Amino acid sequence: MKRVAVLALVALLGACSREPTVIDGSSQQAFEKTTEKARRDLPIKDRLTFDAALHNPGGVGFGHRDTAAATRQAYNGMTAVDVVEDARVRGIE
Repeated sequence: MKRVAVLALVALLGACSREPTVIDGSSQQAFEKTTEKARRDLPIKDRLTFDAALHNPGGVGFGHRDTAAATRQAYNGMTAVDVVEDARVRGIE
């Protein structure tokens, strides 16, 4: 019984110590793949905020022609937690 508890603890610590996914904005395909993975790093309650932030990137004006490229540039190098924090600062909940 003690051995099972130790193995469960080791498995739990291994799952919790995983590095967060960093969003790659170098291409549309890389962005889609990494944002999907990054979204899974978040608790369920933060996923809607993350999704809203991706649709409303900061610094993108109405006259911007390529909003997809601007979104990739805005979130390149960030983690999902960074995106959610940025969204909350900008009033997105």
